[in-house]
Amino acid sequence: METRRSFVKKSLLGSAALMSPFTGVFAANSGLKSALPDISLAQWSLNRAFFKGELNAIDFPEIAKNAYGINAVEYVNAFYKENGENEKFWGQLKRKAKEAGVKSLLIMVDDEGELGNPDDKERMQAIENHYKWINAAKILGCHSIRVNAFGQGNKITLKNTLVDGLGRLSDYGAKENINVLIENHGLHTSDAKFITSIIKEVNHPNLGTLPDFGNWCLNAKWGSTQNDKCTEMYDPYEGVTEFLPFAKGVSAKSYNFDGNGNETFLDYGRLLKIVKDSGFKGFIGIEYEGEKLSEPEGIKATKALIEKVWLNLE
Repeated sequence: METRRSFVKKSLLGSAALMSPFTGVFAANSGLKSALPDISLAQWSLNRAFFKGELNAIDFPEIAKNAYGINAVEYVNAFYKENGENEKFWGQLKRKAKEAGVKSLLIMVDDEGELGNPDDKERMQAIENHYKWINAAKILGCHSIRVNAFGQGNKITLKNTLVDGLGRLSDYGAKENINVLIENHGLHTSDAKFITSIIKEVNHPNLGTLPDFGNWCLNAKWGSTQNDKCTEMYDPYEGVTEFLPFAKGVSAKSYNFDGNGNETFLDYGRLLKIVKDSGFKGFIGIEYEGEKLSEPEGIKATKALIEKVWLNLE
């Protein structure tokens, strides 16, 4: 006689297999060892389609839900720059997300100046450039914006200017109940010990991290470790471990997959175990950045891999 537990187990595995381009992976799964994690979709996973105009950015929540069965999203400011200060637009996007049954989690903010710029005036301008995204995040119902902790100078100078810039921005975020999250994005931002030392010095409850499984390259801005071409890399497993105590989200970067549906460069089993063992309870965001699979295929492959691995974690 089939128990309810075995029925639920089969149903979950069957559903995951149907959504996966690697259905054989799930057939071999021996059992449900834990509930599936909360999964979100980073808009960057579809960046080529959005940049080409094949997709409309205001439809992103519906796309996540209808095409991928994902009910939480992470926006990218590059696709909304003309509407940064348009509160009417953000209200419209909020309604569309609500109608789709999709939760808005954060906005990833790029190209708004260096928060660690050694020039006081330019640093302050960069801080103020981020205000509109905090305001937009508040309207959408997000919990955070993601920023880049870039700057110039040696590490002593960088630390001082970043403590100031991130601290001031976190003060503004606190007024709107929005967190400021640092993502490893290359150069010194991928030095987890350095970044966490800044977070500890700022000592602000609204300042945290968004650890990315990739992006640990120390000698290249944006930090991509795709295709194992980085010549100086921070250990991704150490970096994720060090960022997690301050994390309010996790970015599951993926590049390419083998015939069994496993990521070819990143050990998802090891990474997701680190996340689970840390006690992290937030969303794991899919951020496909590969070149071999199409964007839709890459998103589905990443989702399938997260679910497969998570079900087998002790």
